[in-house]
Amino acid sequence: MLGTFLNKVISMLRNVPVRSVPVDGRGMEKTPLSNRLHIGIFGRRNVGKSSLINALTGQDAAIVSEIPGTTTDPVYKAMEIHEIGPVVLVDTGGIDDTGDLGRMRIEKTKKVLNKSDIMLLVVDKEIGLTEYEEMFLKEAKVRKIPVVVAVNKIDISSKNGEFVKELDKKGLVFAEVCALHKTGIEELRKKIIASTPEDYERKVILQDMLLPGDLVIIVAPLDIEAPKGRLKLAQMQACRDILDNSCSVMLVKEDNLGKALSNLKIKPRMIVSESHIFARINKEVPNDIPITTFSILFARYKGELAPLIEGAKFIDSLKAGDRILIAEACTHHPIGEDIGRIIIPESLRKRLGFKEEELNIDYATGYDFPADLSAYKLIIHCGACMLNRREVLHRINLAQKSGIPITNYGMVLAYFCQALDRVTELFAKA
Repeated sequence: MLGTFLNKVISMLRNVPVRSVPVDGRGMEKTPLSNRLHIGIFGRRNVGKSSLINALTGQDAAIVSEIPGTTTDPVYKAMEIHEIGPVVLVDTGGIDDTGDLGRMRIEKTKKVLNKSDIMLLVVDKEIGLTEYEEMFLKEAKVRKIPVVVAVNKIDISSKNGEFVKELDKKGLVFAEVCALHKTGIEELRKKIIASTPEDYERKVILQDMLLPGDLVIIVAPLDIEAPKGRLKLAQMQACRDILDNSCSVMLVKEDNLGKALSNLKIKPRMIVSESHIFARINKEVPNDIPITTFSILFARYKGELAPLIEGAKFIDSLKAGDRILIAEACTHHPIGEDIGRIIIPESLRKRLGFKEEELNIDYATGYDFPADLSAYKLIIHCGACMLNRREVLHRINLAQKSGIPITNYGMVLAYFCQALDRVTELFAKA
């Protein structure tokens, strides 16, 4: 009984998120998790995954225990790696977990593959590769995820070079380490750096559509969903992207847009608005000024525009009784005229002439996204500013393989206004 209790306590403590202090020591690193290289750490129970995280971070960030299954749900640890920059290490449960609960943990671990830019596979040198590691190596190959194998526990292994020769024969990148004593960690870092995919994130949000000196207007409504005392994440990221290209940015509330336009001596290069006020902005802004929405900006930044544009055009093909999936990367509580829970469903029914019961809507929030999409006729995703590029591309690819059209909030609302071409023309030119 005492052992079971202690195991539960350790598991609870293990899943308390830990943040790292940045290398310059000036305060918390502000890079969002969604913009960091995601390194998924996989391996069997007690293989040393948590010890390896501590060695890589130089901190006791993860609880180390001899009790199997200490790590349950995936745990995210933000840090910096020289020559890469901000990364997030994702510690996962054992890939050899047992029992009904263990199988559920393995399924959660598999979902981490959807967002992993690199797989760091931790292997006990004494045991070598088993069916569990082989299964994840196969998955990585199918998903084209770079793999680095950390051959751990070299201090207590009686094996010589046989296992290393096996890895070499398979063409796997590996480093021999002792996570507990921090041996070989620098070599492992070098292997991770060398394996980093160049395209793990799109480098710019909108500056490739701008010339130095251009003016961009951002319409930032301070509505009920706006975070108190600050801008939304997407708004802040867009502002930084504009300034990095030596351009100017003007922030206005929707009520002040008309006055701001009339006071300008130069025409803005473009206007970016929140999706839920797009219909109003579309009517107010002259046709010779390009406009788009944050949802569409981030659809390109995090994924691909083309399939989402085509997905929006499928709306009018929906029939009574069809089921659609609305995916929200945020796990916020719906407030007021929520775009995913109120605005889009009501607009869909109005456009299609459906009664409430004639359009079935399911919701997927946060990291939850169904692997089986066969029940749906259409998927409508949010702007996905909280997800990394790898996961967004995974969801788009999964929909395409399933033959299910996929689009997003900004595309849908622009389509309702017959302005889909207007909000995407800038991207075609870029």
